[in-house]
Amino acid sequence: MEKIIDESQQGSTLALEKDEKNGRKLYIESYGCQMNFSDSEIVASILAKEGFNTTQELQEADLVLVNTCSIREKAEVTVRKRLEKFNAVKKTNPGMKVGVLGCMAERLKSKFLEEEKIVDMVVGPDAYKDLPNLIQEIDEGRNAVNVILSKDETYGDVAPVRLNSNGVSAFVSITRGCDNMCTFCVVPFTRGRERSRDPQSILEEVNDLWKKGFKEVTLLGQNVDSYLWYGGGLKKDFEKATDMQKATSVNFAKLLELVAQAQPKMRIRFSTSNPQDMTLDVIESMAKYDNICKYIHLPVQSGSNRILKAMNRLHTREEYFELIDNIRRIIPDCAISQDMITGFPTETEEDHQDTLSLMEYVKYDFGFMFAYSERPGTLAERKMDDDIPEETKKRRLREVIELQQKHGLYRTQQHLGKIEEVLIEGPSKKSDAHWMGRNSQNTVVVFPKETYTIGDFVNVKINECTSATLIGEAVGLSENN
Repeated sequence: MEKIIDESQQGSTLALEKDEKNGRKLYIESYGCQMNFSDSEIVASILAKEGFNTTQELQEADLVLVNTCSIREKAEVTVRKRLEKFNAVKKTNPGMKVGVLGCMAERLKSKFLEEEKIVDMVVGPDAYKDLPNLIQEIDEGRNAVNVILSKDETYGDVAPVRLNSNGVSAFVSITRGCDNMCTFCVVPFTRGRERSRDPQSILEEVNDLWKKGFKEVTLLGQNVDSYLWYGGGLKKDFEKATDMQKATSVNFAKLLELVAQAQPKMRIRFSTSNPQDMTLDVIESMAKYDNICKYIHLPVQSGSNRILKAMNRLHTREEYFELIDNIRRIIPDCAISQDMITGFPTETEEDHQDTLSLMEYVKYDFGFMFAYSERPGTLAERKMDDDIPEETKKRRLREVIELQQKHGLYRTQQHLGKIEEVLIEGPSKKSDAHWMGRNSQNTVVVFPKETYTIGDFVNVKINECTSATLIGEAVGLSENN
């Protein structure tokens, strides 16, 4: 639940330019968070060198891959239904092979391969470089599996193929895995321990994206704030590093500065942050550079200290407030968004009221809110009873959503009358006569098209708002073009 899941993207397929030399066809669907969509780009890049062009026609595919997510039950149910569909198509195209990638692969490998026999190949999130060998195995009629979690695989040397992109915004993975053992989360078990990418490879990727015309990058990780490069290896082994490695190490604040300096006209975003790892130097780096967006996604999950402890969140309500106060002091116009879980095991009405009062204190710009859903393999599933009635979970979720909508409107109203820089991403979903883009605070802004085009930085005067959208009129190009 730490990762933002864009419902409109779920199940989307990848397509890129054909290479006439390639004779086989790959159909790949992605589910879950942006890390998974980024991984699909890496997979497509690896398989392009193995003779595969992408297709969006399932019936003509030689290889069908579904990149999965274990964070929410809904995604798992959807993937199983898709696998049933793929196997139905397989009856008319017996040469077609089906594989499962990603987080769900690691957890359900034996079920998919041996018990249910619904796939030919299972590939964990650290094993994508082994795909050529695994494909050779299934070509020769054997099932193939590699779900070994790596201590050092970061895919820093694989340039992702940018697929289905608006050509304006791109994602750059900077870490893999997570060391935080939140009791509701499967990520440490499906993506392994935390390791960071070489900052040089990150800068090269960002510079390459700028040359290709991209105007904005989001640095991605399960927990970007704990990025730490000291020559390679797991973050937990940093204490064993040499004095020279420690002296030349790069933390997240430093990486942010390096990226901001490398491309001063490129917008820099990052996701996701963890409250206990977000340090003052990160906030100060954000304040120092105009091209680092004034927006932090800062999941809290609950406002109750008792529930935070049960979740193994390594921060208290009071520490979270202190962090919020520091952000507001150093970056007064910074937008903050949340993740919130209602109905975690043992949650009382008093705990729920603590969550609502925390929301009143922060007044988030927007949020991602869920009723608790027990995930197999998590510490909560093994050690706690899912004891809150579904009706209570949903009622508490409704109350959280209603309060967030009220705060969302309060925050968007603060933009009224201001002139703000907006990066045009594409046409508005509701009107072909309007552009849609985002301001630095990540709020969607809609305005008449006039003579502007996708990828332009435009100054927009904000005239109206809803609880989630700003509506305005362009007053000219910004100096960033």
